[in-house]
Amino acid sequence: MKVTLDWLKQHIDTDASLETIVETLTRIGLEVEGVENPGAKLAAFRVAKVLSAAPHPQADKLQVLSVDAGDGPLQVVCGAPNARAGLVGVFGSPGATVPSNGMVLKVAAIRGVESNGMMCSTRELELGEDHDGIIELPADAPIGMAYPDYAGLNDPVIEINVLPNRPDCMGVRGIALDLVAAGLGTAKPLAYAPVEGTGAGPDVRTDDAEGCPAFYAQSVTGLTNGTAPEWMRRRLTAIGQRSISTLVDITNYVMFDLGRPLHVYDRAKLSGGLVARKAVAGEQVLALNGKTYTLAETMTVIADAGRVHDIGGIMGGEDSGVTPETTDVVIECAYFDPDGIARTGQALLLTSDARARFERGVDPAFLEQGLAIATRLVLDLCGGTASLPTHAGTPPTTRKRIAYDPARAETLGGLAVAPERQRAILTALGFAVEADWTVLPPPARRDVDGPADLVEEVIRIVGIDSVPATPLPRAAGVAKPTATPAQRLESRVRRAAAARGLNETITWSFLSESQAEAIGGGTWTLANPISEELKVMRPSLLPGLLSAAERNLKRGAGGVRLFELGRRYLSDGERPTLSVVLAGEARPRGWQNGKASLFTAFDAKAEALALLAAAGAPVDNLQVMGDAGDAWHPGQSGTLRLGPKTVLAAFGMVHPLTTRAFDVDGPVAAVELYLDAIPPKRASSFARAAYAPPALQAVRRDFAFLVPDSVSGDALVRAARGADKAAIVAARVFDVFTGTGVEPGHKSIAIEVTLQPGEKSFTEADLKAVADKVVAAAAKLGASLRG
Repeated sequence: MKVTLDWLKQHIDTDASLETIVETLTRIGLEVEGVENPGAKLAAFRVAKVLSAAPHPQADKLQVLSVDAGDGPLQVVCGAPNARAGLVGVFGSPGATVPSNGMVLKVAAIRGVESNGMMCSTRELELGEDHDGIIELPADAPIGMAYPDYAGLNDPVIEINVLPNRPDCMGVRGIALDLVAAGLGTAKPLAYAPVEGTGAGPDVRTDDAEGCPAFYAQSVTGLTNGTAPEWMRRRLTAIGQRSISTLVDITNYVMFDLGRPLHVYDRAKLSGGLVARKAVAGEQVLALNGKTYTLAETMTVIADAGRVHDIGGIMGGEDSGVTPETTDVVIECAYFDPDGIARTGQALLLTSDARARFERGVDPAFLEQGLAIATRLVLDLCGGTASLPTHAGTPPTTRKRIAYDPARAETLGGLAVAPERQRAILTALGFAVEADWTVLPPPARRDVDGPADLVEEVIRIVGIDSVPATPLPRAAGVAKPTATPAQRLESRVRRAAAARGLNETITWSFLSESQAEAIGGGTWTLANPISEELKVMRPSLLPGLLSAAERNLKRGAGGVRLFELGRRYLSDGERPTLSVVLAGEARPRGWQNGKASLFTAFDAKAEALALLAAAGAPVDNLQVMGDAGDAWHPGQSGTLRLGPKTVLAAFGMVHPLTTRAFDVDGPVAAVELYLDAIPPKRASSFARAAYAPPALQAVRRDFAFLVPDSVSGDALVRAARGADKAAIVAARVFDVFTGTGVEPGHKSIAIEVTLQPGEKSFTEADLKAVADKVVAAAAKLGASLRG
């Protein structure tokens, strides 16, 4: 929300400086995001008079002017058709910067004739869209005066972040009344002459009491729709609104000035009366932004007998929009249900200044007065004759009654405020305070629902900075750790992932429906999402990581190693998960390895085992099994489990159809660690056991087995480790071979078994006994020693 200082002072009588107003606004909860002076960029432009105008000797469409900007005549080449002797306009001298294009003016030769600066149009100074000629000022404009001073453009613009719970401050007057409550002056009354209408009011009604409870309207005939007065155009331009015509500018001015959106229809383009109703499914409307929208039966519209003319409370239609030729109008001032406005805007992906106000909740008690003010402005600025107003429906003006105890300001807000001071603050903010401290919020404050909201109103006006800082009580002694075991686990695996060279990412917890379908669908879908792209609560962290990988790869990254620690949302609740995505080049090309290599399922398995080890999982007891899920590549993925049911992680290559859904080129390896499935460590003392290395050297023995293709290396290793748990401390695969010498349907797997002696060294007999146990255990899998 933007407001100029001069505009603000139209509603408040105050001597406060700009700095005081800005500080007070932020202090009372209307955070000021910035202050700028629109006249600063025009400081180098001055009021100047054209002394003479002669044809350019080398160009038919150019003239050579003699211009006086207060320092004597200067020669200027100009191509404006309205340039002539005696004209008073705006001159930019050499060194000035043209706001519209950033060009720095300098002395230059144009078709062989020297030119010292330029006479400017409104578009060049970003004061309007007119570029057909240079600006023409009154003949008595003071020559040499800085143009911003003459035009009143040195009016600071204050940009305020109005929170969603403050619909009353979506207009300049609401902001001014907050300043009055804060003690910065007194409020000026709304000074508009009453409208004496004659004749029957326009034919309007509401058939949608839920979506549009009240529809007020008034007609004006015989008007002239020209250009709005300079004061109105200046204020609208200062806050970023383009001046269009008097009628349109009036509706915009009332909306920004008083927070009351309005709409004006060209009466000649209507077929019969206007009705607020639900749309018929499939109906279409051509909106004022030039786009056609298809409507649903849940949306409120304003229509006549022939077609829809307005997406109620959001945007009017082009078919009944006013033009310079408009002479008869219907002015609409209606109240629309905030929730319905929000749902319609989201469904149509349509935003507007009117929607921003209606979905927060405009003042339902301001319909009659708002319509009268708009009609008065039309009569004063466009002429014509007004009809009597038509009031269809009843606005929801019933006020809540809240029982309030002034002591709550201290017990809940932490600041003791005298009851009479609280009464004065609430009264200044528009609340009615009865003798027994029953408080009635103003109809515009639909956000005020209970005593806590009243405390907030009092404390913010007194000043949140006035609340004393009171330390919380702390027990004597050393503070105990507060992190839970789950939090400590997440911290360990996050640090371990970063230490392994993975880059942490944070992605949205919501997905689009198409992204969710790509990984098997989600369980939880929002009925009223902030965006269709953020509709499904993620059942996996992979979509966000795949999207991040796609963005990085398409921006030239050779390879990406990403991880995220977050929550998955399943039918039985949320699950803490750490996911990893490895895409692109695992190792770049080089003189040792030749061409670049890509990530494989074994890279994913290595990451999974390392991270599980950091989390404290018993990695030596894990089993590798298949069935990672539909999002994974069959045959190139698996799961790590403790027994057949406890799945600790899924790893491997992502299914090509999944990567294609996220527009990722090439194979992608991934990991998902299910942190809640990792068994907690048994309770132990804080002190670590002393490091006690074995006294005797370990012994290694190699075995080469012929096994059926169906037997995995993991199964063979586990069988070997279990052959003699007292002597065997480790086993690993170091070679897999198929081909010549290996019968079809089989493969050769070579494993290294590590034996650790205890109190005495192994004898040959001891080693042979252990070797026999290993061979026997392998035989149970169908394995036999190679000859």
